[in-house]
Amino acid sequence: MMPIISRPEPKDFDAEVRRPGQSFLRHNPNPSTRDWNSNRYWKKAHNWMYSSYDGICAYSGEWIAKPASIDHFLPKNRHPYLAYEWSNYRLSSPRLNQYKDDYEGIVDPFTVKPGWFVLEFPSCLIRPGDGLSAKEKKIVEKTIRILRLNDDDDLVQNRCNMLVYYAKGDISLNFLRAKYPYLVSEITRQGLLDKIKAIFLPES
Repeated sequence: MMPIISRPEPKDFDAEVRRPGQSFLRHNPNPSTRDWNSNRYWKKAHNWMYSSYDGICAYSGEWIAKPASIDHFLPKNRHPYLAYEWSNYRLSSPRLNQYKDDYEGIVDPFTVKPGWFVLEFPSCLIRPGDGLSAKEKKIVEKTIRILRLNDDDDLVQNRCNMLVYYAKGDISLNFLRAKYPYLVSEITRQGLLDKIKAIFLPES
């Protein structure tokens, strides 16, 4: 996970999402799952979210193909008043959105600091950064566990694959920066831009 800058609310969001959502909640203050499924006005924000955040998943820091999904950072079942608020939405891959589910108490991509989620080489595993307070380390560890950032083999392998492709020259730094900004942020922060080939292709 890397810091994500919150993007401005689209001009039509209030009319298309917030107001109809608030009207629904006024008549259904304690919605059932069926009620929510019949009033998914946040789906109208999918394209806005995707374009606003350049298709980058807030939790993995990687580009995702459409259809992406919208995660309610604070779950709508416990925070219904935020169900139709732009500020509570995070662009997410469907897989990570499913992993997060209704968990609370993980790191918010809008407030995470550089170096909180350290990428290790060549394992491509993620660990809490050095110098974190005990509280910060605990929430980073919880986030890694809940989102399965190290437990989903496909996620880990994909990180490694992209770095190997870059080391081989199969993809450019510009491509990596556009599609895998978390990887670039980490190799840059750790001063490893010129060392990736040696790390992933030591016999070349």
